[in-house]
Amino acid sequence: MGNEAIARGAYEAGVSVVTGYPGTPSSEVIMTFHEYGADLPIYVEWAVNERVAFEIAYGASITGVRSLVTMKAPGLNVASDPVLSAAYSGSEGGLVVLVADDPGPHTTQTEQDSRWYARLAKLPMFTASNPNEAREYVKKLFALSEELKLPVFFRTTTRLNHAVGEVVLGEVEEVKRRPVLAKDVKRFVRAGMSWNLERHAWLNRVLKTVEEKARRLGFNKVEGRGSNCIVTEGVAYNYVVDAVRELGLGDYRIIKIDQLYPPPTEFLKESLRGCGSILVVEELDPYLEEIVKKLAFEEGLKVRVLGKEEGVLPLEGELNQGLVARAIRAWLGLSEPGPAPPSTLEVKPPERPPPLCPGCPHAFTYLALKLGISRAGFKLSEVPVFGDIGCYALSVNKPIEAIWTEHSMGASISMAVGAKIAGYSKPVVATIGDSTFFHAGIPALIEAVHKRVDVLVVILDNSYVAMTGHQSTPAWGETETGRKTKGVSIVDIVKSIGVDELVVIDPYEFERAVEVFRDLVKKPGVKVVVAQHPCRLMEVRKLGKVRKVRIIEEKCTGCRACVNVTGCPALFIENGKARVVEEDCTGCGLCIRFCPFKAIEWADSV
Repeated sequence: MGNEAIARGAYEAGVSVVTGYPGTPSSEVIMTFHEYGADLPIYVEWAVNERVAFEIAYGASITGVRSLVTMKAPGLNVASDPVLSAAYSGSEGGLVVLVADDPGPHTTQTEQDSRWYARLAKLPMFTASNPNEAREYVKKLFALSEELKLPVFFRTTTRLNHAVGEVVLGEVEEVKRRPVLAKDVKRFVRAGMSWNLERHAWLNRVLKTVEEKARRLGFNKVEGRGSNCIVTEGVAYNYVVDAVRELGLGDYRIIKIDQLYPPPTEFLKESLRGCGSILVVEELDPYLEEIVKKLAFEEGLKVRVLGKEEGVLPLEGELNQGLVARAIRAWLGLSEPGPAPPSTLEVKPPERPPPLCPGCPHAFTYLALKLGISRAGFKLSEVPVFGDIGCYALSVNKPIEAIWTEHSMGASISMAVGAKIAGYSKPVVATIGDSTFFHAGIPALIEAVHKRVDVLVVILDNSYVAMTGHQSTPAWGETETGRKTKGVSIVDIVKSIGVDELVVIDPYEFERAVEVFRDLVKKPGVKVVVAQHPCRLMEVRKLGKVRKVRIIEEKCTGCRACVNVTGCPALFIENGKARVVEEDCTGCGLCIRFCPFKAIEWADSV
């Protein structure tokens, strides 16, 4: 897999420190090190958030060792402050920043195009088109980073991270360095404004050398000799190759850009000579298109450049071979093909929103919260429930339909505070996961307490970063690598902040949870409920065997209450009766609680 190849490339480059924050589609890079690199002399651990992860990797880099930091696109937003400052200070040991964009999007709240961050930060950025290139390029980027003395971005997209392909392994470099850090305040202290001006000038000089160094390392390529030129990069290159082959084009030239920033202008000038027409094929924003159009104008090239701005390719979503082939046809004025044979028609499955897993403790918590709000005398439509980033955001879907918002990591508490200080008269609730609370929720809770805002905060603590693959949180006493740690208690943190009331519940104790929410939603002040129960999937794996439920057919009326209230994917209706998917049932018993006819019982009941 692409992420495994990236890990392999970093290992071959002699990386010493690997850190990051879980985020699909980047997570498997560090997970690969955890699975295969337990005996390697490499520090590989998750950090509390992307900013901290980058600063750890950067601190290691300035001592001369090689480091890698991984994150998904919105994680770069979190890390952007230290990233931009690092451009002025520069690095020593090779520092590669993997940022994974998510066209589609598949698992991300935005279709962010992180290529613009390279221009903003003034840091070199490169990309690859397949897993083997990813391994090769990551290895080269560590060397390039050390030559430039700058952190270097490696930007991927979901299809590269999760694509599977053959990878030719390379030699593992012997990089044994004793960490050394020399005092250099003009370089590393950003408090001196004249120093900052000097470092900015240094950075601009270094950026002018990137293209030549990248050329020597084999980045950027041209295929074909025709006058019809296609400029492309990353995964889109594969679609172009396949579409050109499908259309049987003979007069074409593919200009493959690996160096995204600074743009390889000399390479482009040379490569675009003789082009009679240019099509730019890229995912997300018209980033390369803007660069090519500017260069064509400056060079006086009498050539038309088409791409996303002209509507030849969409501005949203992923590309695919069909979209690219259609764009090439439009660009070249080729006739549209006839209807595709049935076997190649796109088949659209019926829409099915992703549910919470069977037995998910968050389902218990949200249902208890809704019941508690109702029992307190409020309408569900008048008490906003601010959500956050994590698997519990799936509670937005039917039938639970609990959260009203899901914005960015840690924003639930801050947005709830904003609603109250704006004068919202009814109660407001913020819900946030344990990992997200560690990541970005703590400062927002401090703000709520400091400003004496009336808000109910529910921390959904399932002991894992569950949505991205069950990674560790700071509460763990031992990490995936076996490193013994000091677990940090969420309850202790909340107590230390000084909230007005703190209650710890197990959402599986459903009736108590309902009563707690009923009481707290009416009270003034900052109230925090920590809903603690392990992710049921992981709990079942540890238990090995759990009780199951069964349907009492003669009592079941097919009323659908069990399905319509809990949304449990282990339940379905067939022939007018409820049915249980035994292999999916985790034995949580929530359906027993909501069956009005007592038609569900434990399978081992007499």
